[in-house]
Amino acid sequence: QVQLVESGGGSVQTGGSLRLSCSASGRTLSSYYVGWFRQAPGKEREFVATTTRSGGGTYYTNSVKGRFTISRDTTKNTVYLQMNILKPEDTAVYYCAARNGDGIYMRSDSYDYWGQGTQVTVSS
Repeated sequence: QVQLVESGGGSVQTGGSLRLSCSASGRTLSSYYVGWFRQAPGKEREFVATTTRSGGGTYYTNSVKGRFTISRDTTKNTVYLQMNILKPEDTAVYYCAARNGDGIYMRSDSYDYWGQGTQVTVSS
C-alpha cells in the first residue's frame, strides 16, 4: 500500500505559479497511475490531470490545458503538478491519488489511494 502526501500549496495572485508535489512512501509511485484532483468549497471533487506509470502519457481537463503540467521524478518517488497562469477559479484543495489498474481515468472513484490535500488560493 502506498501513502501519499501533497505539499506546495499556498496563496498567489492571478497569473502566478505554484508547483504541487505528491510524495509517496510505502511503495514505488511508478507502480501506479497518478492523478490530481481538486475540490472547491461547495463543489464536487473534479479531475485535473493524470499520468501513466512511465510519465510518458498525460491527460488534462480542458480548463487547465496549456497552463498545468503533470510530471514524475522517479528518483524522488514524487509526482508534480506545475500550475502556471493561475486564475481565481483554480482556488481549491488539491489532492493527488494513485490507482492500481491500467488506463486513463477521470473518475475519482477509480483511484485507490489519496493524500490529505493541499490548499491553493488564487486572488484577483
